[in-house]
Amino acid sequence: MIEINLIPDVKQELIRAQRQRALVISASVITGIAALGVVVLLAIYIFGIQAVRFAVAEDNIQKGSEQLASIEDLPKVLTIQNQLNQISALNETKKAESRIFDMLKSVVPPAPNQVQIASITVDAEQKLISLEGQTPAYDSVEVFKKTLEGAMVTYGSDGESTADPLATNISLTDVSFGEDSSGAKVVRFMLSFTYPESLLDANIAEIVIKLTNIGNVTDSYLGVPRSIFVEEGEQ
Repeated sequence: MIEINLIPDVKQELIRAQRQRALVISASVITGIAALGVVVLLAIYIFGIQAVRFAVAEDNIQKGSEQLASIEDLPKVLTIQNQLNQISALNETKKAESRIFDMLKSVVPPAPNQVQIASITVDAEQKLISLEGQTPAYDSVEVFKKTLEGAMVTYGSDGESTADPLATNISLTDVSFGEDSSGAKVVRFMLSFTYPESLLDANIAEIVIKLTNIGNVTDSYLGVPRSIFVEEGEQ
């Protein structure tokens, strides 16, 4: 009779299962320890390093506040600085707006088509210039309009030049016959047009207004003749 002992095989399977279970438990423990380490490191960073950085920043703010407080008449100093900044901005605006008069010197036709300007309105938001004026005859109004249509604003440096049309969307309205303050017969009109950003851009040091029939007018303000301005008379 042959007998087979199966106990050793079962025992081996049991031992193998126990080893696998021990391996899984060990891996779980190691993973848990690693996760705990990451949490600890994050806690150290948040509650340690960040706290130190915050304290340093607070200290710098405190020192800066003390330095400002030590300045005598600080409110007056800040007020003066603010006023200086405003004056600088106003000077830039004044310089740019003076170009309106340079533009008039270039586009107002000479005799016999002279134009006298009664008022000028500049709408910076809409980039719109409106003129009220008078001329001896209707033909002079047309000459003035054609001059504006042919004018260009040029600017640039280092040999590179950019040109923008001086007047677009030109509108001629309220053309009527009347008398000026001296009783002379005149043609009154209102003319508006859209001007380019470059005309009044204070960041552009110099512009040149080029005309198709008159020539060039530089950005230098040499004075505007009083003859182009007139008081309005009765209709």
